[in-house]
Amino acid sequence: MRDNQQHITQLLQQCKKGKQSAQFEIYKLYYKAMYNTALRILKDSFEAEDVMQESFLIAFTKLSTFKGEVTFGAWLKRIVINKSITQIRKNNRIQEVPLEVVKEQAEENSENVNYEAINPRVIINGINQLKDNYRVALTLNLIEGYDYEEISEIMKITNQNSRTTISRAKNKLRRILATDYAR
Repeated sequence: MRDNQQHITQLLQQCKKGKQSAQFEIYKLYYKAMYNTALRILKDSFEAEDVMQESFLIAFTKLSTFKGEVTFGAWLKRIVINKSITQIRKNNRIQEVPLEVVKEQAEENSENVNYEAINPRVIINGINQLKDNYRVALTLNLIEGYDYEEISEIMKITNQNSRTTISRAKNKLRRILATDYAR
């Protein structure tokens, strides 16, 4: 792991000097993960490809701003996520559920579902059925591993709004899964 990190650091130094072979090697190391991140948010392979490519261009042109406080992969992923959310907003596709309108509902069938038996692909399909703000927040939390504060910064919402959105998204996902997978 440490050798890999040193190798990446050396490649980044070469990238700062404009060496294209180093940029291509960095691209090969990260493109699949960055594409998958964009795809989970955008749900469109062509847009995900575009966002991923643009994110690499941004990363290489702004490499001087990379301080090394986090890994390069984490820094690049943040660029991809921000660019993906911007793309959703730009297309006016974001479907939000206003927080003040949604009433909390009891989880009627959730105790009858064996969630451990559900295939992860089914869960991802359930996430993809959620409204955009729920889907993005839940993806950032459960799949990308961001905490509430980081999600509030990324989505430009309050910390409390982040917690509420994720909680309601989880409840909605449980209802989706319970509908199809009650014992």
